[in-house]
Amino acid sequence: MMMIDIDFNSEEALYMQLCNQIILGIATSQFQEGEALPSVRSLADTVGINMHTVNKAYTVLRQEGFVKVDRRRGAVIAVDIDSLKARAAVEKELRVLLARALCQGIEKETLHQMVDQICEEYGPAK
Repeated sequence: MMMIDIDFNSEEALYMQLCNQIILGIATSQFQEGEALPSVRSLADTVGINMHTVNKAYTVLRQEGFVKVDRRRGAVIAVDIDSLKARAAVEKELRVLLARALCQGIEKETLHQMVDQICEEYGPAK
């Protein structure tokens, strides 16, 4: 189990700190695909925060695709690490491409239209 370090003096909401710590744990392989996270009650007791805060963090992680909820096992890491790395690589390239386009005066709305059009040409997403 990774150490969760919450800064109670931080401006950042506690549930977001918890989300970010778990995401960092996934990124650094402290959590593996399919591994169960601690129960809401257990993590709340360990970290010293309210169960509702942990629940909110788990909900956000589920909505963002980092965990899935299994009836028997609770919150389970559900991220394909290779997929995360691929996404990060694409985002890095996209940042440069978008910066170039914006510097050349192409408006955000036009960029959105281009992306939508290209995605439609490639067919439905997986």
